[in-house]
Amino acid sequence: MSYSVGQVAGFAGFAGVTVRTLHHYDEIGLLVPGGRSHAGHRRYSDADLDRLQRILFYRELGFPLDEVAVLLDDPDADPRAYLRRRHALLTARIEKLQRMAEAVEHAMEARRMGINLTPKERFEVFGDKDPEQYAEEAEARWGGTEAYAESQRRAARYTKEDWKRLQAEVDDWSERYAVLVDAGAPPAGEPAMDLAEEHRRHIARWYYACPHDMHRCLGEMYVADERFKAFYDSMRPGLAEHLKEAILANAVRHTA
Repeated sequence: MSYSVGQVAGFAGFAGVTVRTLHHYDEIGLLVPGGRSHAGHRRYSDADLDRLQRILFYRELGFPLDEVAVLLDDPDADPRAYLRRRHALLTARIEKLQRMAEAVEHAMEARRMGINLTPKERFEVFGDKDPEQYAEEAEARWGGTEAYAESQRRAARYTKEDWKRLQAEVDDWSERYAVLVDAGAPPAGEPAMDLAEEHRRHIARWYYACPHDMHRCLGEMYVADERFKAFYDSMRPGLAEHLKEAILANAVRHTA
């Protein structure tokens, strides 16, 4: 049995695998299809699908693609050692996030926004989306923080035209990031890191000061919180995880 690239993307679409993803994996040698059709099109065998499943397993654990390749192809690689190292990194990250729990007020995309618009103006700006969907929860979690207060102060001053400009920036960024994910661009590549930096500056420009450490915490939350993950993945499957990794890489780039 062999499968076309479209069929494989259909099988693995739930994990954010697209045709472009498979093309990218082929180009970097991570998943080279075992065969070709008479027309030169990629054909994947059952063994290729088994390898893809292992790639997705390690990717889900947060391993970068170059390390996944080592785990799969280097006979001297010890998966247990890699997993122990990944576990240690994740544990340290969790501890840091717990210490910074009070700083997670910069997760204000789910906060109560002091939007002074008429119902008609709200519809013109946000359509059928409710910008205050998680307002009560956000106020309960971060209501006493300076970032929350600053976001409230700014939002209260914005006019309908301000909100339209803000929303236009969000829509434009979302479209460009979705295209980047479709193209299989790596999160640690310059295009992805540049868009992550643009994301951080958007928050700082419109809501509250967002240094790179804060932005890293936001990136973690975009994956850990199912509602945020669903929001970003609705743009493209796998986008939340991709953005998180791009945010982390961008933070390293600017703080190294």
